[in-house]
Amino acid sequence: MEGQYSEKVMEHFRDPHNVGEIPDASGIGNVGNPVCGDIMRLYIKVDDKEVITDAKFKTFGCGAAIATSSMVTDLVKGRTIDEALRISNMAVAEALGGLPKIKMHCSVLAEEALRSAINDYMDKKKKKSAG
Repeated sequence: MEGQYSEKVMEHFRDPHNVGEIPDASGIGNVGNPVCGDIMRLYIKVDDKEVITDAKFKTFGCGAAIATSSMVTDLVKGRTIDEALRISNMAVAEALGGLPKIKMHCSVLAEEALRSAINDYMDKKKKKSAG
């Protein structure tokens, strides 16, 4: 595994940041890739100014899936919802110093998990204001 991955990917694989759950999460995103079997669950906590104050993840998958999950949680903390929506899979991969082509789908999963968590947050917010 070592040779094809950047040192940054290995760092996030060996010692992933923000692993865990947020019990009172503002939004939870669940995504999976049936082909490779990677499953990501991303939790976000959003304050009343629409800033993501915390992000955690639980991922079942390969080293690249764990590294991209870890990196996306680092990238979104302290950003507004609008800023977080602009984080692309390419930004995640670049922040990790690149990924092998065969593992780029992991960065796509990380982006999808983030969008899923934000959509969940927006849905909950809509329901609150409607109710």
